[in-house]
Amino acid sequence: MISKATWLHLRIPFSLFLLPVFAFAAALSFNITLINIILTFLCLHLFIYPASNGYNSYFDKDQDSIGGLKHPPPVSRELYYTALVFDVMGIFLGLMINWQFALMLFIYGLVSKAYSHPSIRLKKYPISGWITAGLFQGFFTFFMAYIGINDGAVIQVFYGLLTLAAVTSTLLLWGSFPMTQIYQHQEDTARGDKTLSVMLGIKGTFLFTALMFGLANLAFIYFFIIYFSWREAITFQSFLLPILGYFVYWYWQATKDPSLVDFDHTMKLNIISAVCMNSFFLVFYFMIH
Repeated sequence: MISKATWLHLRIPFSLFLLPVFAFAAALSFNITLINIILTFLCLHLFIYPASNGYNSYFDKDQDSIGGLKHPPPVSRELYYTALVFDVMGIFLGLMINWQFALMLFIYGLVSKAYSHPSIRLKKYPISGWITAGLFQGFFTFFMAYIGINDGAVIQVFYGLLTLAAVTSTLLLWGSFPMTQIYQHQEDTARGDKTLSVMLGIKGTFLFTALMFGLANLAFIYFFIIYFSWREAITFQSFLLPILGYFVYWYWQATKDPSLVDFDHTMKLNIISAVCMNSFFLVFYFMIH
């Protein structure tokens, strides 16, 4: 029986904040079968992402709020082994699709472990940690999801449309990643982890995120115009408005009261972003199919 503390640290609901990358890959898929899309979703969001969450929680041993968990309980050795079991289960489930997908799940698991494991701990390197997290949660995950959903169409995946889609996903992750760290400066600094958000500071994190989201938005507009039409580009802009509105409102309030840069406001931004992006990709799927 897995303890409640371990279940909490797996943070299964939090893994859904990474769903937009999966949804983007699914929207661009024209060889979808029900079994493959279900298996790919389960591999990533029920096993691999929670395994990464639990593994990193075990080595971080956070006492303050972390992504998706406002009051993290103490970690135990059970969490470490449960995370490994979830990894193995995800990889074996991936083999039901094809070996290429399972191999990518394995590689993703190794990189995610390097983020917090003390022997490597990418988390303490602001630039390389940020680059690696964005590349693997964006570019790599996009192709991993696409290969899973489309049953290993490996040879065909690296053509222009999909490569640009994967790049835009990475830009999106590079923009959002520092914001997930903005309320953890005190604990990260005390532990010796100089994250990108710590390096930038609170104001710098807001401005950097705004810049990266601006670049990501331009990349999305270019993508939609080149491969589809202005209709998709304009529709995308309409779904971004709630995210932009809340981001500007939060930044304005935070300049007057820095205590508002906290877990609750960060999670609200994550929820709004996830709902808007996932809703758009669902609409986008029906627009192009």
